[in-house]
Formats: sequence, structure tokens, C-alpha cells
Amino acid sequence: MLYLDSRMKKYPEPHIIQFGKIGESSIGYISVAENGKLPFEIKRVFWAYYTPESIVRGRHAHRETEQILIATSGRIIVTIENGQGEIKVFTLNEPNTGVYIPPNVWHTMQYSHTAIQCVLASTTYNEADYIRDHEEFKKIWGS
Repeated sequence: MLYLDSRMKKYPEPHIIQFGKIGESSIGYISVAENGKLPFEIKRVFWAYYTPESIVRGRHAHRETEQILIATSGRIIVTIENGQGEIKVFTLNEPNTGVYIPPNVWHTMQYSHTAIQCVLASTTYNEADYIRDHEEFKKIWGS
């Protein structure tokens, strides 16, 4: 299934992305995210950490921004909802695994105490890109 944004641009549906893992257990590993091998060009990188387990973050959608969320440490449960109310849950607990989130899905994240989330984003920060009201999200993206 493809998702459409307000400009009728097509996006892949949310999905897991496996980053390569180079190394071995005796020396450690490295994983790489490179432009040209991702669904978008990276314009911004940010991370969240020390989030209490009782807190649910996110609670928004984007008008244009695509993202890849990665749990570089700990566990993150990512719940996404499309405009038709379909819900998918992704558990991130390996530093070489991410979840792709197109701009037209509502998403929330809940973290283990040790979780560090790294986000690769397709745009620079713009508050106008955020849809923070769930009812507005359903009006914009609903069928």
C-alpha cells in the first residue's frame, strides 16, 4: 500500500528497515545509515533519552516529514495509525533496526528506562509541519 500526502506524493507504508551490521561479538559492531540507501535524504538528526517508562511521547503526525526511528539502546514501542484508523505496533530493540514513518501517520513512542532513540528526518524542523491534534489528523488524512 502507498500513502499519499496533501500534494499527492506517494510514500511507502510504515515498515522495518534493517541497517547492515559490520563486526563481530569479540570486537563490537557498527551500522551505517547513508543517503542514497534510505527512502529519503537526511536533513535532520535528533535523539531522545532519559524518558520515564510511564511517558508516551510523539502523539503527532507530520504533513511532509518522513522519519526513521532507531532504538540505539533499550526498547521503544512505536504505535502508528493511518487515516483510516488502522494501527500497527513496532518494537525496536536492536540498534541496527529502524522503523520508517511516512508523513501521514499518527505515531506514539513508549520507552524502556534505558532507551535512546535516534531519529533521521527528511526535513529541518518546522512547527507548522506537525499535526498535534488527533481529530485534526483524522480530518486531514482520513478517507
